[in-house]
Amino acid sequence: MELFDARTANLGSFEVRRILPQRHGSLRTVGAWCFADHMGPALVTEEHGIDVAPHPHMGLQTATWLLDGQILHKDSLGSEQVIAPGQLNLMTAGRGISHSEEATGHYAGTLEGIQLWIAQPDATRDGDQDFAHHADLPVVDLDGGAATVITGEFLGRTSPARRDTDLVGLELDLQRQTTLPLRPDYEYALIVLRGRAGADGESLTPGHLGYLAPGRDELGISVDELSRAILLGGVPFDSPVQMAWNFVGRTREEMDEATEIWNDPERRAERFGHVSSALPPTPAPPTPWNRWPTGA
Repeated sequence: MELFDARTANLGSFEVRRILPQRHGSLRTVGAWCFADHMGPALVTEEHGIDVAPHPHMGLQTATWLLDGQILHKDSLGSEQVIAPGQLNLMTAGRGISHSEEATGHYAGTLEGIQLWIAQPDATRDGDQDFAHHADLPVVDLDGGAATVITGEFLGRTSPARRDTDLVGLELDLQRQTTLPLRPDYEYALIVLRGRAGADGESLTPGHLGYLAPGRDELGISVDELSRAILLGGVPFDSPVQMAWNFVGRTREEMDEATEIWNDPERRAERFGHVSSALPPTPAPPTPWNRWPTGA
């Protein structure tokens, strides 16, 4: 197992632990999973929470998973959906969508969760947008706890969530040592959200990711306290991924075009739609390769 550290970033009004992607290309994707932000725990009010203003996506799916609290999702398809712990919000951007994540207007208390992105393959990344809310997901009993199947299939139980690539996402609620079966053709990432997990002689706590290359058929995990973790896995992604701000594509030219369109109010709605929100749209920053003069 190879360990990676998170870095601090901002998501709306929240400071988050950004675990994936790693800087400098050291770990860009795990299967099709290309982004992971551990947000919270933090206190929110009825009117002020994560406060992520309308912003665009393309070429990816967003998967929102909460441990505590509630968030109101709004998007340019007209969706308005409150998500609570144990439920999955899965938004498919395709060629372009926009959304916001806001206070619910009725929940106050602790908010904690993880925001995940899944890169779409060439077959679907220019396709239609979609949003789905899954309130009932399968739970598998383990020797040392339980696993909720967020996406994909595990021990004969399959999530109803859409999959554009061969992957799996699990929430692990562990009370004692357990052994998980793995697929040898998958690579995996173990992300601890609460507590501590020991695996392959390493100790993982929040803010760290443990990476497993393909070739493994099982993973033993030990805990000495109640712990919750996310296990992400999938067949290694077969296309080069280019990421800039909230866009996932293949070339810099795609990123530059999307940025230009989002920042042009006259062209924005045609590509990315409109979100009914009191929060103003977030401007796109210059793409990284255009932030400094040539040769700087």
